[in-house]
This record gives sequence, structure tokens and C-alpha cells, in this order.
Amino acid sequence: MSDIDLELQVNNRNVRRRAQSHQRLLDFLRDDLNLTGTKEGCGAGECGTCSVFVDGKLVKSCLMPVAKAQGTTIETIEGLAGEGMSGAGDLTPVQKAFHKTGASQCGYCIPGMVMAATSALRENPAADIEEIKERLGGNICRCTGYSKIFEAVEIARDVISGKIAATALDADGAGSSYIGNNVRRLDAPSKVSGRLRYAGDMVMPGMLHMQVLRSPHAHAAITSIDTSEAAALPGVACVITAADVPGEDGFGVFVHDQPIMARDKIRYVGEAMAAVAADDPPTAIKALSLIKVAYEDLPAVFDPEEAMQPGATVVHDYAPDNVVKHIPVRKGDVEAGFADADLIVEQTYETQQVEHAYLEPEAGLAYVDHDDVVTVVSPSQNITHHRHMLAKIIDRPINKVRFIMSPVGGGFGGKEDMIYQGMLALATMKTGQPVRLVFTREESIISTAKRHPARITYKMGLKNNGRITAVAFRMISDGGAYGLSTEGVMRKAAILSCGPYDIPNVQIDTYGIYTNNTPSGAFRTFGAMQAQFATESHLDICAEKLGLDPFEIRRINMMGDGAVTHTQQTLGSVSIGQVLDAAEQSSGWEAGAPRMRGPERSDLGGDGTRPPCTLGARFRTSGKPGRQEVA
Repeated sequence: MSDIDLELQVNNRNVRRRAQSHQRLLDFLRDDLNLTGTKEGCGAGECGTCSVFVDGKLVKSCLMPVAKAQGTTIETIEGLAGEGMSGAGDLTPVQKAFHKTGASQCGYCIPGMVMAATSALRENPAADIEEIKERLGGNICRCTGYSKIFEAVEIARDVISGKIAATALDADGAGSSYIGNNVRRLDAPSKVSGRLRYAGDMVMPGMLHMQVLRSPHAHAAITSIDTSEAAALPGVACVITAADVPGEDGFGVFVHDQPIMARDKIRYVGEAMAAVAADDPPTAIKALSLIKVAYEDLPAVFDPEEAMQPGATVVHDYAPDNVVKHIPVRKGDVEAGFADADLIVEQTYETQQVEHAYLEPEAGLAYVDHDDVVTVVSPSQNITHHRHMLAKIIDRPINKVRFIMSPVGGGFGGKEDMIYQGMLALATMKTGQPVRLVFTREESIISTAKRHPARITYKMGLKNNGRITAVAFRMISDGGAYGLSTEGVMRKAAILSCGPYDIPNVQIDTYGIYTNNTPSGAFRTFGAMQAQFATESHLDICAEKLGLDPFEIRRINMMGDGAVTHTQQTLGSVSIGQVLDAAEQSSGWEAGAPRMRGPERSDLGGDGTRPPCTLGARFRTSGKPGRQEVA
């Protein structure tokens, strides 16, 4: 790698530095100038977190070779309002407006959003909302839903133009209570100015850089790992494998079945096998190519239903049937409920694996402090549990293990798992130097937990008047190679499987199953989404078959005050009726059509009082001898 002598202006300061030819402008700003307000979210020019101004034009710095910055004028988030490169000055109207509206949540995307918004108003100070949306289209946010961001840009536009007074950017008064009022976030100024440092922004003197060797196989026995050549490479401080774990090697949320790195066997593509800590990332990457791993391929199983069959490939010896967790729930007599039904509808629903796609990739920094305390800084969503697990793994007393939660640049449950913190701890213990690891977007996608894919068989019996008599609910979820949060997800799915409906006879079975796929874990709604997708879809189908309005069938079956759930919980105040009324009114659904309400349900029948069904042809039966079963 050759060096380049650069001369350019950055945030109103003349800079002369020697840069490496392989660097991007993003690397130069972050690593050489310590301007970490410019973030890396994707490295592919898609997310906009790395946006800066180059000669006045908005540029994604992850796509620009540093050599092209020769002689240019650069402006970063730190320089928008601050003097020089410090970012210590007042906030601009755009930044103040982001603070005002609560546009920053995790904050990781916000520097890029502020840069894009600033660019939009510089190029067209009178931009309307559609143009603002278009100009911010190259920037992604995973937290806010964008509405507060757009609102902030409109306020800033009107303040800059003088259409409204600058006092519009001031904090609102709390009045008699903060509840129900717009209260500004205390951490927003550091986010909108780029001053807040996430784990991947943190540096320490003597810091090493970690890279991880990951498996290309879904299921294989590791017959040998030779790290000698990698360890001998100049600049490499250490190479670690599962053999370096001094204590009980296993972590997880409910079952501690996952080793820090693959031990004897690989269970999914992307699983960590070894890690290198070196003076710089290129050296660590080169060292990975020198690690020699010998494998023996094993049969793999990728479908959870196949994994449940006798003779299927076993992923973990302790679970010969590949069942991570089975949650059964029973209420009433489901067979009697089906026998009493006029209509039985059975359908299978499937949901897919989903990537969290938080803007901040996984990152962490570990060091051993002056009191010999192994310290890990990371955006962990479960630091107390991680601390206790790590103490056992590294065989240290709990008072010699410390976790510090860095700002979380989006998590959604995906940063609940201790996927990489153990590797950092082992490396810093072995070298005595701080060690940092920052995932690439590709690494994040291939190696970390996703939403559980689910296959749900839903059988529902109903009377002609729409009253549900029985439900049989069977959900088989792909837990992937390790347990992680699967047990909790299966419990939540079972608890919420039938939705807010009062059903007298229920048979529920949720299964989390080991496969050789990427592990599944916590993700927003934690099992409820899969179950509710099936329940609500099924109710719409049943409403169509019975000729009922979709709102009506829900009102007929909804829980009321004092209802007892299938998990034997007595409910106090139940508001689903108000929610349905508000949804129907705001959507304009069947406006003005007659409908039946709670007290009038007992005599529902084919008397012509129901509003017409808008979902398709009516399907009606009259009496049990002619009962229909629909699949």
C-alpha cells in the first residue's frame, strides 16, 4: 500500500496529512481526523449516514476514494455550526429543529440526515414537503418513521426564510405536567451535532483491531485449526480460537448452548471460528487468510418440520428431537368446540426471516483496566446478563468483569445477544491491549440473529352468527443453529396466539426448532407478530365465508371487562371496542352501515341486519348437518 500526501480544507481548517491509498474519504475523516460524526452504516452508498459536503455538494464519503479529496473543501457534521473541526459551536437552525421535534431517536442516522436536510435547504430554501422527501430519499432511518424528520426540515426552512420566528425552535413549556406535552430529549444535541460516540467511534491508546474468520459451511466438524502462520504475521498481536476459553464456554438467553467461537463443530454459515487482533484492520484481514481450517462436512437440516422428524440430522446432542422449546396451552374442550361449530376453516400461514437492519453495525471495545477488571463497551441490550455469562466463560469473579453500555444505534432486540463480546474479552486478556471490533454490514447480516420464520396451521370453528367455538393453533418456528431468545419468543407467541378474542376452547402448540440456519432471536413484538398475522388474516377469511363484515366478526368475539384469557389471566378494563370503533371511523370503512354491538350479539343470525361483506362472495350454512369444513 502506497501513501498519498493530501492537502485539503476540512471544516474551515487547512489540513496536510499523509493518507493510505486504500482509504476512502470516510476512513480518512474518521480514523485520521477523528471526525466520527460521519458514520458508516452500509459501506455501499445506500444509507446516507456518511454524508458530507465536498466543494459544497452532498457526497457519500464511503464511495469516494481519499485521493479524490486532494485540494477539495470538506464540510462534515462537526463543522456545520462549530468553529474549525471541534463541533463545539451553537447548533444550526436545522439541528435545532431536529432537537425541537424529537427527530432523533437512536441518533445514528441523524448526522447524515442533518447533512441531507442542510443540502436540501441550501439548494432550494423554499423546498416543499415533496421535494424535501425526495432530497432526503438517499438517507435511511430505522427508528423514527421519518415524520418528525420531515417536520423538522419544514420548521427549519420557515425559520431560515423568516416566515416564522426563530423562537419556534425553542423548547415548549411543560405547563402543569410533562405528560402529554412535547418534551425535548436530553441527548438530542449530541446526536444532531455528531458529538455522540458509539462503540465503533471509540478509540484508546495502543488499540488493536479485530477481524473474525467465519464458516463457509452450514454444518461441519472441525478436524483442525492451524493459526501458526497467522500468528507469525508482523503486526498480529494474537489469534484466538475456542481453545483459548478458560472457563465454561457457552452463552445464550434461555439456554447457554452457543460457544464464543465454534468448538469442534460448525452449525451455520457465518459462525465465528477464530479471531485476529492486529495493529490495523488490513493486517488482521490478511492474517485471516493464513488460518488453515480442516473440515468434515456433515448433513445439514434447513426446514424446521423436517428437523422434527425421526432420523433427522441432530444439531445439538442435548436435543435429539431438535426441539428448543415446546409451549402447549389448553383451555376447554377443543374437540367439543369443533363439533358444535357450523363452519370450520383451516389454513396455513408463513412468515419469513427478517433482518433487523439497525443503522449501527455491531461493534465493541474491550480492555483490562488498572485494577485487572475485564471491561467490555458495546451496545448490548442485556448487559447484566452478559456480565454474568462472561464471568463464567473467562473464569473470573464477577467483580472483575464490567460491561458498559455504549449508545445503541438501533437494536430492536437484535443486540440482546452476546455474539462478539466474548471474543473481545479473550483478545484483550491475551494481549493486555485494548481491542476493538466493528462489523461490516455483510458480517452483521450473515452472522447475527433474525426474526423467527414461522409456519402456522390455524383451525377455527365458528357458529353461523360469527361466534368462535374453538381454535387449534400450531406454530413451528425456525430457531436456527442456537437457542438465543427462542424459548421466550415461543412463550409470547402462545400467550398472544388467539389475539384479544374470547374463545372458549383452545389448543395451542408453539415449537422452536433447531436447524442449521442463521440463529433466530429477539425482534420487535417477540413472537406476537407471527401469531397475530395468522389470527387476523384468519378472521378476515372467516368473515368472508360467513358473509360478515370484518369489524363485526371482531366485535362479536372480542374480550370484555372481566374476561379470562387462555392463560388464566382475568382482565380488568378492556379497550378493544374503542380501538375498533376508532379504526373503523378513521378508515371510512362501511360508513353509515348498520352494525351489531356487544349487548345485541346473542341473537345474531341471517336476518338481514348485517352490513354487506366487502371481501368477496358470501358463504353461509344453516345447521350442523350441513356444516362446512374449508381448508
